[in-house]
Amino acid sequence: MKHTYIIGEIGQNHNGSVDIAKLIVELVSRPVKEEAFGLDLRPMDAVKMTKRDLKEELTVSQMNRIYDSPHSFGRTYGEHRAFLELTDEEHFEVYKHARSLGLEFVETLCSRGCLSLLRLFTPDYLKVASRDLTNLPLVEALAETGIPMILSTGMAGRKELDEALETIHRYHSRISILHCVSEYPTHPDHLNLRSMEYLKKHYGQYRIGFSDHTIGIAATAVAVGLGAEIIEKHVTIDRRMKGTDQLGSLGPDGVNRMIRDIRLAERWMGREELYIDEHVAQAKVKLERSIATKRTLKPGEVITEEDIHLLSPGDGFKWTERDQLIGREVSVEIPAHEIIYPSSLR
Repeated sequence: MKHTYIIGEIGQNHNGSVDIAKLIVELVSRPVKEEAFGLDLRPMDAVKMTKRDLKEELTVSQMNRIYDSPHSFGRTYGEHRAFLELTDEEHFEVYKHARSLGLEFVETLCSRGCLSLLRLFTPDYLKVASRDLTNLPLVEALAETGIPMILSTGMAGRKELDEALETIHRYHSRISILHCVSEYPTHPDHLNLRSMEYLKKHYGQYRIGFSDHTIGIAATAVAVGLGAEIIEKHVTIDRRMKGTDQLGSLGPDGVNRMIRDIRLAERWMGREELYIDEHVAQAKVKLERSIATKRTLKPGEVITEEDIHLLSPGDGFKWTERDQLIGREVSVEIPAHEIIYPSSLR
């Protein structure tokens, strides 16, 4: 049975609060119960935070533009972004909380200035956001750390992906690639999950996964069925909270249902073989059909094909074995519409 590495993306859903970030960490660390079969399912594997250096984020004019939105945390877009930024020390605090709950930690660093965070702790993975796949100076700076990297392809074709991979390979090859569509939410007609098959065929030396921006949870289970080894999904403690990403994220119930479906999908996949599972043996005997009498057969009568048909249960002769019956004498009376067993034959 495969294991899918599930990342709960906090992003900016902490709304500038370390305490909210910790609550999200606690949410995704909880095991999930599958009631019908009494299964305790493993929770998410990691949480992901995003760090920006506002000096390297947008032009001055864009940072100073008025941000008149119900989701705004400041008068200008720059003030809004500043409100949502946590310090290096606050990221470290969330990191320690995640590790204490058995979760790994992924960081998206959006500029070289954000590398200051690494003086406090070492994330398990560094994530390159879709928009920064062509930011090769940043990609190179992240690669120089030697920390395993995850790339999202939400804005990339093969050329952009290959250039980023070439840059990273100067330093290491511990790379994962996530199929992604940078549309929030992603329209069903635009998702093209079969891109994962392309990635697995042409970039099979890397771990391939899926960063999901669709509404709901179905796409994640389908992606696992297509071979995704990593799933990334935005999560929050309350989808009704202020913030542009909240409504498109999974709340507590959605998190539980997604984990349930992914962990069950891992079990569903099985092996590439057609076989009779031992657990269907009882149903097979009960429900399959065996050769039975159409009429009462007396001792000494010879069975003809006109005397037989098929009824359940399935513990007698199969239709393909009828040659073992036709022409045989009956040793004891067999009532009509009953299974013919070897012990009733001469």
